[in-house]
Amino acid sequence: MSGNTTKSGNDSDEQLQVLAAAAGIATSWTDAAGQGHSVAPDTLRALLAVLDLPADSPAQIRESLARATALPPPRPDAAAGPRCFGLADALAWPAGQPPRAWGVTAQLYGLRRSGDLGCGDTTALAGLARSLGEAGACCLGVSPVHALFGADPHRWSPYAPSSRLFLNELIIDPDDIAGGAETARALEAAGLAARARAAAAAPLVDWPEVAAIKRAVIDHLIGAHGARLAADPGYRAFRAARGRALDDHAVFEVLDARFRARGLTGGWPSWPHDFRDPRGSSVSNVAISDAEAVEAARLRQWLAFRGLAGAQQAATRAGMGVGLIADLAIGVDGSGAQSWSERTGILNGASIGAPPDLFNPLGQNWGLAAPSPRVMLETGCAGFRQMLDATLSAAGGIRIDHVLGLMRLWLIPDGASPAEGAYLRYPLAEMLDVVADVSQHRRAVVIGEDLGTVPDGFRAVLAARGLMGTRVLWFERDAAQDFRAPEAWEDGITATTTTHDLPTTAGWWRGLDIAWRDRLSLFGPGETAALAQEARCTDRTRLWTAFTRAGTATGPEPAPDRPGPVIDAALDFLGRSRAPLVLAPLEDLVGLDDQPNLPGTIHEHPNWRRRMPAPLPGLMATPAVGRRVGRVKMGRVKGQPGVAEDMTCAPARPT
Repeated sequence: MSGNTTKSGNDSDEQLQVLAAAAGIATSWTDAAGQGHSVAPDTLRALLAVLDLPADSPAQIRESLARATALPPPRPDAAAGPRCFGLADALAWPAGQPPRAWGVTAQLYGLRRSGDLGCGDTTALAGLARSLGEAGACCLGVSPVHALFGADPHRWSPYAPSSRLFLNELIIDPDDIAGGAETARALEAAGLAARARAAAAAPLVDWPEVAAIKRAVIDHLIGAHGARLAADPGYRAFRAARGRALDDHAVFEVLDARFRARGLTGGWPSWPHDFRDPRGSSVSNVAISDAEAVEAARLRQWLAFRGLAGAQQAATRAGMGVGLIADLAIGVDGSGAQSWSERTGILNGASIGAPPDLFNPLGQNWGLAAPSPRVMLETGCAGFRQMLDATLSAAGGIRIDHVLGLMRLWLIPDGASPAEGAYLRYPLAEMLDVVADVSQHRRAVVIGEDLGTVPDGFRAVLAARGLMGTRVLWFERDAAQDFRAPEAWEDGITATTTTHDLPTTAGWWRGLDIAWRDRLSLFGPGETAALAQEARCTDRTRLWTAFTRAGTATGPEPAPDRPGPVIDAALDFLGRSRAPLVLAPLEDLVGLDDQPNLPGTIHEHPNWRRRMPAPLPGLMATPAVGRRVGRVKMGRVKGQPGVAEDMTCAPARPT
């Protein structure tokens, strides 16, 4: 299959192009260097088959074209429609004055607290939210906590979930079920106490070990207290609200555990044929015969939700105007629970990814299944609405990962290379209508992760609908590659030093990201570690110059092994920007060197495993963290017109 062939001149190929366009598949694309490419006919046929529009013969093309054109097309005017609930609304900010608020982002699994079992949980999250709320933060952004594969703890990436409708059960604090004393007794009785202490002390999350410990304890406590939990009015309301989707998820978990134990490790596509249909009689029989296990799976979901909702309550009680900002991953694993239960709404036979670009010359395949745009139009985006509402049921905001996916996704047919994909159009206007509607209903702010190559006009469409974009310090440059001054940053965005996929400020200053790429041979053609380090040396000077000009730093440029002053200056620098919301990564507040995730790696780098160096609340009470929180707040006040500079410790929100 070749991704760069040109269109044939015969009628069949012309009709294939017409069908692809009618189905929303772009027949050409432009790369990051501005070079145009045509999509190969084989790619078009493969993706049309994924959309259930076969095109292997002229007759099939004619029949599929009739079906593709029967559905009304998406609305073209994406900027027209309702707006999202805004940050100014959430903070009750004075009319006519742009908000100048701040918050923190954190990886939930990396939080530590006394008595945890090897990974962060909702009790630790609530403690962090309280500390930040008391310091004046308006929000706490959290890494995705979508449901993973309970029976396969080796699949721990938060961005490759089994379902975006439900939660990762490992965020549960077992103490929430029956108290800490009973958790301790359960650990001792199971012979897991020593293993739990070792897991809690480790610098990295050992996901298989943590899963074995926590699941054993949680299931033991559910077995002892299941009747009481099932009778709880909160559980009954949760079960009624989530309905069939909850039942499906619980049954999937039971079946997945059963079949993995028999060696069928490929998720539902590897199951016996009569179990692949969630409405089939074989599945219904399991729901009856394994009712106790299914009920335990439902209870685990409720316990996870209850803990997350408790953290949101802790945040708002501590004074946060927004509270938790949940993270919505771009897709789901095609072998997981949501793909199984929504067979018509999830596309099978292709994966979401990205075309080749300057940073990834081979392109990217994320291994995620995409939603069906046709089903979205047919159902009024009902599944998308359900997912947004579920995500916001225990949060005050949402970050939509790769928000470009509301307009188009790069789909790669199974067996093809990332370069042999094509863009599939999605009903942007209709999806934004749903985003705005759910946002208003839940009174939740919306952030779109709009980094990378963005089509002209797309960011304006998001802004018109009230979605805040994302800007990262490393990328905010002018035409000469100098770092933009704070006052040159845009309105209507969130500003941050870095993201989970990029180096921390300390790591960037030290050049550790370059060292990792060199160690793992991740440089593209023409790139070397020496050239990258030379460029970084120049960029260090550019960054420090920007800081001194902005008044957030003084004196000579620190050495590469002295990132502390750089972190302080960077947080103050962002605070002085025009962005209504500054999000400080917890890794930068603490001064960590290592980033949570290194794209292009799986096990070569400890992705999604790094833990904080100390437990809460002591971590937040350290002088360095307190100083950096103060620098963010100082910047917010100095960046707000008409506010006296001696109010440098005032909260960045109305009181």
